[in-house]
Amino acid sequence: MRWVRRLSKLFAVLAVGLFLFVVTGASDRLVFYARILKLYTQAPDSRLAMPLEDIRKKEITDTWDAPRGDGRKHEGQDIFAPRGTPILSATSGYIYNIGEDNLGGHTVSVISKGGRVYYYAHLDSYARGIKIGDRISTRTVLGYVGTTGNAQGTPPHLHFGVYTSTGAINPLPMLTDRIPPAVTRQEPRRVINRKA
Repeated sequence: MRWVRRLSKLFAVLAVGLFLFVVTGASDRLVFYARILKLYTQAPDSRLAMPLEDIRKKEITDTWDAPRGDGRKHEGQDIFAPRGTPILSATSGYIYNIGEDNLGGHTVSVISKGGRVYYYAHLDSYARGIKIGDRISTRTVLGYVGTTGNAQGTPPHLHFGVYTSTGAINPLPMLTDRIPPAVTRQEPRRVINRKA
């Protein structure tokens, strides 16, 4: 009889724990981290879609490793475009961080295959409705080109960085031009006039 009481107490504790796990959202975080863990087991992308739709790779001046103030080097590529130009994700993955910092201003970070983090900075604003944990594709708008952070006073641009577990890597060699959507031409339909 004692074991029945102990078993029922154990089930009650497990039920309360499960209830709290679900209600507090801890289950959502656990699922998110499980998805990220799976990304670490996959080979990282070797080709990335251009984060700005109407910009070609040949239009980008290589700013990787360029000297910046206070003895640091530039860890990314600056891609210039008019303020408000939509910024698309360069890869599929999950939104890992949405925030603000002194250098990058408004930023979005996406984690993808191989655990690589793709960093989008100087955003004028974020895309409506995005949140940490969202599954995204190369068609997902993350935000809009701007001059926030230390880009104030410069022409509007996106700072695009790629980070591995060992540090930043140059994204320019991996970038590929976005292929514009194919325009299909439809022949006009012939209307047949049938009289009854």
